[in-house]
Amino acid sequence: AAELEYESVLCVKPDVNVYRIPPRASNRGYRASDWKLDHPDWTGRLRVTSKGKTAYIKLEDKVSGELFAQAPIDQYPGIAVETVTDSSRYFVIRIQDGTGRSAFIGIGFTDRGDAFDFNVSLQDHFKWVKQETEISKESQEADTRPKLDLGFKEGQTIKLNIGNMTTKKGGAAKPRASGSGSLSLLPPPPGGKIAVPPIPPPSSTAIANHVTPPPVQKSSNASNEDVLLDLDAPASAPKAPASATTDLWGDFSTASSAVPNQAPQQSSWVQF
Repeated sequence: AAELEYESVLCVKPDVNVYRIPPRASNRGYRASDWKLDHPDWTGRLRVTSKGKTAYIKLEDKVSGELFAQAPIDQYPGIAVETVTDSSRYFVIRIQDGTGRSAFIGIGFTDRGDAFDFNVSLQDHFKWVKQETEISKESQEADTRPKLDLGFKEGQTIKLNIGNMTTKKGGAAKPRASGSGSLSLLPPPPGGKIAVPPIPPPSSTAIANHVTPPPVQKSSNASNEDVLLDLDAPASAPKAPASATTDLWGDFSTASSAVPNQAPQQSSWVQF
């Protein structure tokens, strides 16, 4: 993994001054006013690079690019880089060589904006390192947690309700009512027969419409036969009208029979 890591440049400042600093007299911090600010011990170029999670402050020659000193930084703020108490343009860094020896030197920028960029580049790098550490920690914790098995077991089933219709195995779905006022009938049971509704008894209206023939006096046999014929014939069928000739002679005979017998009138004619 270390071989695959590449070095990236975070910040480059062309002018930086290097100072030899006296030992710190107390725990209150370093003061730039104790240094010989008008006579820097070395002047060159500063580059801030990163490789993996470690940042490097490299002091290089302006012309040849030869490395003068470098300071590896594991955390910021920390002992590897400290600010002075009386200025924002000066810092104290801990440089190391390949043999393990280390020393503290002071660096300073003539422009305040260069000092600000140097400070921000280190802050952004270690903010990214902190986020990467938290993400890797969460991923490791997720791997160690027991995984939740959401798969179906053998023979396990689920039931789905689609709309308001529920069906059962081997049965039919219940019909939905067409409206709030409609009457819904239940279907017949499986394998059953539909019963024929019974014939309703005659209503009182039908009985009232039936015409009862008037009573007839039992005077003769002919009248009895007429009554029987009237009963057998349907009430709705009207009697066939008699012919005009029969009605005419019937009227005359009826009229003649209705006149009472009168005494014969006397006439002036002599009967022989």
